[in-house]
Amino acid sequence: MKNTNNKVQSDTPQTPVHERVYQQLRTQILFGELAPGQAITIQGLTNSLNAGMTPVREAIRRLISDGALTFQGNRRVSVPVLTAQDANELYFARKSIESELTRRAALHIKPVELTDLTRIDDALDAAISAGDIAGYLSRNYQFHTTLYSYANAPILAELVERLWLRFGPSLRVVCGRMGTQNLPDWHKDILTALRSNDPAEAAKAMNRDIEQGIEQVTAVLRNQDESC
Repeated sequence: MKNTNNKVQSDTPQTPVHERVYQQLRTQILFGELAPGQAITIQGLTNSLNAGMTPVREAIRRLISDGALTFQGNRRVSVPVLTAQDANELYFARKSIESELTRRAALHIKPVELTDLTRIDDALDAAISAGDIAGYLSRNYQFHTTLYSYANAPILAELVERLWLRFGPSLRVVCGRMGTQNLPDWHKDILTALRSNDPAEAAKAMNRDIEQGIEQVTAVLRNQDESC
């Protein structure tokens, strides 16, 4: 029996099929449902997404452009494998852009928005306590993107989305190796700084959150290299 949760429904005409296919495949990559190095095929995706070949091809093309998929020749496409050098570059880019987004968000955030962020972080804590990896990944992403949406900096936010597409599959691997208890979560410090109207401290806390996550990914990558 097919998993209907992965099907692209045809009863929502307000969203073009090619966009729905793109968003669903993008989500699978972002949250590590497709593992680093995993090859994908048009035929396989048409079956799993219950979609036609044309929208699947378009989704693959867009995700290659986003850096979320890699074309390897001979019509082979796969999820990129993150190297230690890649992780180092991602850390530099993420800490630069996301810390700035956090600083800007701290300048604009409203009490109701802070309440929403706190609610998301509470759900994240619940996922960590329950060992719910999928819940952790979803709520962690939601916390970051919601915070960045308050920065009024759409160009920077779009750049971060692309960085997360490169980082997401490897973060899922880390979660699988380490569980949820030791995963990065400096969100309490970020929230405290936001409540104190301290943009600089909020940016520093975000930098620590990113640093811890990258260090854990790098450690897993290093162990994989040593075991080969």
